[in-house]
Amino acid sequence: MSDGFDLHICCMGAGYVGGPTMAVIAANCPKGVMGSVTCGPPVFVSIPIRDESITTWGGGGGERAIRVCVVDLSQKQIDAWNSPDLPIYEPGLVEVVEKCRGTNLFFSTDIDAEIELADVVFISVNTPTKTAGIGAGRAANVKNCELCARKIAEVSMGDKIVVEKSTVPVRTAEAVRRVLDCNEKGLRFQVLSNPEFLAEGTAIPDLMEPDRVLIGGVQSPEGLRAAETLASVYANWVPRERILTTNLWSSELAKLVANAFLAQRVSSINSISALCEATGANVSEITRAVGMDDRIGKRFLNSSIGFGGSCFQKDILNLVYLCETYGLRECAEYWNQVIIMNDYQKKRFSEKMVSTMFNTVTGKKIAILGFAFKKDTGDVRETPSMFVVRDLVHEQAKIHVYDPQVKREDMWIEMDYTCKMNAANHPGLEEAVTTSPDAYSACDGAHALAVLTEWDEFKDLDYERIYKSMAKPAFVFDGRNILDHDALRKVGFEVHAIGKPDPNKFSDL
Repeated sequence: MSDGFDLHICCMGAGYVGGPTMAVIAANCPKGVMGSVTCGPPVFVSIPIRDESITTWGGGGGERAIRVCVVDLSQKQIDAWNSPDLPIYEPGLVEVVEKCRGTNLFFSTDIDAEIELADVVFISVNTPTKTAGIGAGRAANVKNCELCARKIAEVSMGDKIVVEKSTVPVRTAEAVRRVLDCNEKGLRFQVLSNPEFLAEGTAIPDLMEPDRVLIGGVQSPEGLRAAETLASVYANWVPRERILTTNLWSSELAKLVANAFLAQRVSSINSISALCEATGANVSEITRAVGMDDRIGKRFLNSSIGFGGSCFQKDILNLVYLCETYGLRECAEYWNQVIIMNDYQKKRFSEKMVSTMFNTVTGKKIAILGFAFKKDTGDVRETPSMFVVRDLVHEQAKIHVYDPQVKREDMWIEMDYTCKMNAANHPGLEEAVTTSPDAYSACDGAHALAVLTEWDEFKDLDYERIYKSMAKPAFVFDGRNILDHDALRKVGFEVHAIGKPDPNKFSDL
């Protein structure tokens, strides 16, 4: 093309998935630079894009120069992507963005122009759980995906490949395709499913060295060519054997199933943690013994206060709704139990804090260490910490929160959206919850501290200093099992942890 790029990509949605994914694509497909990763001999495939034929290199180590632009309606979001202070925190992301921003990676609110320029358009917008109407509380709201499809059909002047990157219910691609096919310009669109399998906190390594890239498409000659076009993009740095192609429906459903299986493991071990506390068993010893079984493996077997984030709960609820829709009641009930167990674990932790502290926390200062749903991210969506804070506020405790990446504004937005907690319906809420600049000030004078996010820095705090500053008896509630409990007890703390025996209750241990 006239600007020297072989392919133009537009991504609609500048969030946690779209931004990092497009940055990594741009970084691995720079203009005028050969790919440095050799994944095998090149596979040459002639694929029509618009009205011309270009050559793609499908074996990795190719030399595809790709221009990538991420678009969004939010000027604030785009301005942040164009600044040193990116709108999301992810280790390694700043370095990747700065490497190619302004060269072959761009961020813009000029949605129409970028869609028209693009050969491939990714849809990477939010698909929240419906809050009203049919399927409320379970079904995914794909309104944003449909609006994107309508915008693509409206402004496009040439054929394009449209890629679902958002997590969507199975068969959503059919709705997107029907909207696109209704264009009055005689344009032909190919719709692909390319779900993400990223873990927040490790998104950049996950993108740079993915265990698999999944591409689903219609099993027609045109659909297969479109899938090969997208595969050739990833093949610049991903080995071909890790790029899987399926039909559209398998690809869409695979994402939901992957998250459901992972969440199921978390809920499974959390159910065992409750049994461990009741019997005197140690959940860490249980997981070590079980995890050494090659058939099971050790990943996602760490007990905690529960899973959070934008995907697990939403995707399981979506899966529950799909099962209900197709009359699979027993299947729906099975997967819904994963959510029930997760809610139980969060509530159980809050109730244990209150009961341990003499059945009242009214007026007591409690330090919350960690508000993000996991370490190495500032994401607070569905974070378990929020529900613990909610319960303690209802008990009239004075909460002091410290998290190295979470902003107070984001904390309140999520509390309002998910828990319906705001200053209007909870008078005195602002005064009840303080955000502290560091862990030591959060713990100063506190009756208890609770570790709710597994940030590495919490392992290395000076707990002797913290103990001296706290009210006595000083309680520690480890919701992530990351602290040295024996060392803390020697300092003087009364320690309670998920799935760990209480030495006061089980004196024979």
